[in-house]
Amino acid sequence: MMTLNCRLAALALLLGLALGGRVAWQWQANSYGKVLSDQARDHKTEREAAATAVIDWKAKEQTQRRALEDRLQANDETHYKELLDAQQTQARLRDRLATADLRLSVLLTPDAQGGGGGLSATTSTGGVVHGSARGELDPAHAQRIVAIAGDGDQGLTALAACQAYAREVRAGTPPILPATE
Repeated sequence: MMTLNCRLAALALLLGLALGGRVAWQWQANSYGKVLSDQARDHKTEREAAATAVIDWKAKEQTQRRALEDRLQANDETHYKELLDAQQTQARLRDRLATADLRLSVLLTPDAQGGGGGLSATTSTGGVVHGSARGELDPAHAQRIVAIAGDGDQGLTALAACQAYAREVRAGTPPILPATE
């Protein structure tokens, strides 16, 4: 009987160990499952926050780009208007020179006044500069001078546009890059 009692005790101990191991295994599996689900939830929250940050950054960049494009468009329109106004002024001046409605004259130096050189040394009472001898230019030469001055005006307008663009870039806003397809 003793062997039977020992066997029963050993069987009860084995059964107790198996049942205890099973309960411990399930408890540990539950605990580990909870840790894994917490990690998964934290990871998901992290990914959502990162995606939201990227979306917000992209929206901010697009807003900045639109603002820069609007500023550059306004600058382009302003400079185009200035260029167009300068061209119209130049065309009116050319037309007035061609119709002899306006004549260009130059101041003569005291050395040139003595020799005359075929130029009239008289000044009109309506002139801007008083007391100096003036010589009238040939209308064709006057038109060439006006054309050269007009080219200079166009160059200055283009330079102003370039300087405005450089100021925009230097102010910290990135230049607009061409769209890639």
